[in-house]
Amino acid sequence: MTTDINQYDFDLPEELIAQTPLKDRASSRMMVLKTGEEKIEHRTFTDIKEYIQAGDCLVLNDTKVLPARLYGMKEDTGGKVEVLLLHQHEGDVWEVLMKPAKKVKEGTVLSFGDGSLKAVCTKEMEHGGRLVEFSYEGIFLEVLDALGEMPLPPYITEQLEDRDRYQTVYAKEEGSAAAPTAGLHFTENLLQELEDSGVNLVYLTLHVGLGTFRPVSVENVEEHDMHAEFYTLDEEAAERLNKAKEEQGRIISIGTTSTRTLETIYREHGRFTADSGWTDIFIYPPQQVKSIDGLVTNFHLPKSTLIMLVSAIAGRDFILEAYRRAVTEKYRFFSFGDAMLILK
Repeated sequence: MTTDINQYDFDLPEELIAQTPLKDRASSRMMVLKTGEEKIEHRTFTDIKEYIQAGDCLVLNDTKVLPARLYGMKEDTGGKVEVLLLHQHEGDVWEVLMKPAKKVKEGTVLSFGDGSLKAVCTKEMEHGGRLVEFSYEGIFLEVLDALGEMPLPPYITEQLEDRDRYQTVYAKEEGSAAAPTAGLHFTENLLQELEDSGVNLVYLTLHVGLGTFRPVSVENVEEHDMHAEFYTLDEEAAERLNKAKEEQGRIISIGTTSTRTLETIYREHGRFTADSGWTDIFIYPPQQVKSIDGLVTNFHLPKSTLIMLVSAIAGRDFILEAYRRAVTEKYRFFSFGDAMLILK
């Protein structure tokens, strides 16, 4: 049982955490892991066309990142506040993270920009969390688009010049606090080439929460409290996935978010079915991942839930060896980094 968090540690030089995206999305490097042979290949992301074949399903998460970071002030004192939207409760009530949280009490009114967006704190929660109710004229997402910034992960310290580079080219369903970053490598042309070659593109939605960046703070990973995220898989997508399974087509998941959605549904029903809800699934060895045959993912941080997930698919020892090689070969890590293709 590999439940000791230290068994997922490795030495990652800070300079390998990519701070900015490449100009050309598909020009990233790609490490290919063939788990059956324990073989590693070094390629470029556009070479993915050589590994995905007609009849396979690529499963993509079409969530769209909200410009969820707002800078404003308290109306009564003028004190500055930073607000990060986590998820919508109902109507204009949102759960948010607040800095400095201690200064914002129930009833505090906040103003953003030129006052076109205001919020009143309706409930204080733990760990800097608050419920706030927004008021505004017009359409909330349009107001947010004008005033908000992209909520880049804490490991990225440089400003993002083009906010679209933190969105996939197929992003559609607004609601994420972070991007499903494995999908950032795809261009519209590359997706079209894959589809033209007979590959099925299947879309689902999982709204990524900031819990995806939360470090594991317990020694025994079984004691880690996994964050919950909202997902949706529609009937057409489920039928296409089941058909692929029946006809021996492979299911290649794009990203850990797609994987968590597929595995949640597959474990619950024994097949793919239209479904939606909240998942707090935590995948780590020695669990088996039975819903997919391959995974495109980025290089993750030490001791993270994400490196545990890929270890459940490819094996911990093989993954750690691949990561050692990635460090030696100076692959770029994390959200704006290079890609890994894992094939069972």
